[in-house]
Amino acid sequence: MPEYKQFPLSDTAEGLTEADILAWRVKPGDTVTVNQIVVEVETAKAAVELPIPWAGVVTELHVEPGQTVEVGTPILTVDVDPDGKASPAPAAAPAAESAPAAESAPAEEEMKPLVGYGSKAAGTTRRARKSATPAPAPVAAAPTPAAPAPAAPAPVAETPRGGYVPLAKPPVRKLAKDLGVDLHSLTGSADGGVITREDVHRAANGSAAPAGTPVSTVDSGYDPATRERRVPIKGVRKATAAAMVQSAYTAPHVTEFLTVDVTPMMELREKLKKSREFSGVKLTPLAFAAKAVCLAAKRTPDVNAVWDEAAQEIVYKDYVHLGIAAATPRGLVVPKIRDADSLSLKELAVALTELTDVAREGKTTPAAMLGGTFTITNVGVFGVDTGTPIINPGESAILAVGAIRDTPWVVDGEIKVRKVMQLSLSFDHRVVDGQQGSEFLADVGALLADPAVAITY
Repeated sequence: MPEYKQFPLSDTAEGLTEADILAWRVKPGDTVTVNQIVVEVETAKAAVELPIPWAGVVTELHVEPGQTVEVGTPILTVDVDPDGKASPAPAAAPAAESAPAAESAPAEEEMKPLVGYGSKAAGTTRRARKSATPAPAPVAAAPTPAAPAPAAPAPVAETPRGGYVPLAKPPVRKLAKDLGVDLHSLTGSADGGVITREDVHRAANGSAAPAGTPVSTVDSGYDPATRERRVPIKGVRKATAAAMVQSAYTAPHVTEFLTVDVTPMMELREKLKKSREFSGVKLTPLAFAAKAVCLAAKRTPDVNAVWDEAAQEIVYKDYVHLGIAAATPRGLVVPKIRDADSLSLKELAVALTELTDVAREGKTTPAAMLGGTFTITNVGVFGVDTGTPIINPGESAILAVGAIRDTPWVVDGEIKVRKVMQLSLSFDHRVVDGQQGSEFLADVGALLADPAVAITY
């Protein structure tokens, strides 16, 4: 007989409470295997692909793409015994009693978290979203061996018209019927072309995209009457905003600036790029800045410390987990290079390349963005000279690295064209005094102005 298990949204990092469903990788009727990726979700930290811990047949998806779901909420139901090979059920009970038994399945069985994704109490206060198609209940034993067990009703498929089958949930179909909207005339704005309630309302107002319009061109937040677009604040953007507000209004920020002639650094970079050791390595100015930060932090450990308000302590870190601010299609993320202070220039260059490639693909894991001690933001890649960056929560300083420009510069009393860049350091004045902040920034500048200074550190 069928055996149904509900797959809950699990905590994919430390302390997450909710996530947005980005896209389903399966649909009802699909057969899944153990650890198969079934859904992609966006947490407050990153986009994450979730595997399922059981094999079986998907019977129901409980949430739609774009919906925000709390950790612990069932999002998918799987029949883990579709062939009826499990041990037979106990003696048949009256049909009226079998359905409640399915609804009251033990929480520890239905809400079991994924291995490796952390856990959360099963007794979540939020109920699972009620789906239009009820989750199938175990079927009572047949009165005679010849009588087959009743099968769960199959979903009614929309009749294709001109080869186009509109994708919409039953509540959306009912809304369309009530408003007199033909779903065949629409293209959905949600992932996979799913038609949403907003699509139906726009169609009723005469502003929907016609059927066949590429999904990427459908702007679900655009109101043609006001010529404005509204995008819900959630996921990475919501988390970034909260963190920046917390930092800006908690840590007293001070920002200092330094202009540096980095011509010697750029000359060394060209030499190293031609060497055998750096063959195939993408050696960027950011790698030199990362190395300079790690060296300078050893002489000024205050910038690598953190203010612990609860314990009323300043915590000094004997390691540098270096965060690199990266712009991605989902917003700003800050993955970390663990123990960056123990890496050589070449190792830092390789780590930076891997980190940025993964971030741009949107594959940075939540764990990769935890536990930073210092951050670099490279505004120079956008052609910007400098800025006043906001410190990441849990850290005490952040360095902005500006664009490198050909600039008139006085060298030995003569004006010459040199490679010049600007640095700006924001620091938490509770932890870092002006003297320590200035010394650290001067050290970073000296290392970039003359990389040979590194042998004295």
